[in-house]
Amino acid sequence: MIAQELEVTLHMAFVDARASRHEFITVEHLLCGLLDNATAADVLKACAVNIDDLKSNLKNFINDNTPIVPGSDDVDTQPTLGFQRVIQRAIMHVQSTSNGKKEVTGANVLVAIFGEKDSHAVYYLQQQGVTRLDIVNYISHGIRKDQVDAPKASEPSAEGEDASGAGKDSPLEQYTQNLNVLAKQGRIDPLIGREGEVERVIQVLCRRRKITLYWWVRLVWVKQPLLKAWLGESRRMMCQRFWPKRRCTHWIWVLC
Repeated sequence: MIAQELEVTLHMAFVDARASRHEFITVEHLLCGLLDNATAADVLKACAVNIDDLKSNLKNFINDNTPIVPGSDDVDTQPTLGFQRVIQRAIMHVQSTSNGKKEVTGANVLVAIFGEKDSHAVYYLQQQGVTRLDIVNYISHGIRKDQVDAPKASEPSAEGEDASGAGKDSPLEQYTQNLNVLAKQGRIDPLIGREGEVERVIQVLCRRRKITLYWWVRLVWVKQPLLKAWLGESRRMMCQRFWPKRRCTHWIWVLC
């Protein structure tokens, strides 16, 4: 049920809490332990989290606010209700999914922590600019927040205009096709007998404000090839007619 890597993380969190003679092990203890968990740390780094800064804030909070058991006897550290709810929430979430996944990992616990909205663990995560949606997007779709927020070093050159406007891991490249690239490679079939429709597409694309295009195709199975050829031919004719001396910079994407 629980991945071995997560079991080690939970065990070490309890060991550290007992070594510090803490009366309770809290959600903050759990998040601090997850920073040393490879799966959870990878998710947090993808969400542009400063691991060292987050760990320092958590340790300072734990040392200042966790009750300490006096004496020299062994300490029986007890998990708080919030700690138990996070683990139960992560297990129930994995059980409810139908994708064949059976093990709870550190990434699932990170998502479950956001259910404790009043905890300082969530506060420190939000202080780093991380939301539950950021973590879910990376786990489900591989969308990295650290790459999305990276500023562009310079303006694209003429040779680089055919490159995608998004990163390699962006949903735009994962689920769409760049018709500019396909047209340049000669992989779009020629469009025959649709001069009037192509002319109308060119008129719409030449508008300054409203450039939304709509197509109605009776047969579903010809929709994508027709759309590809239509857009590719429109781009070619528009570039030849209106921009004969410079490259066309309009990006045209079509869903796969």
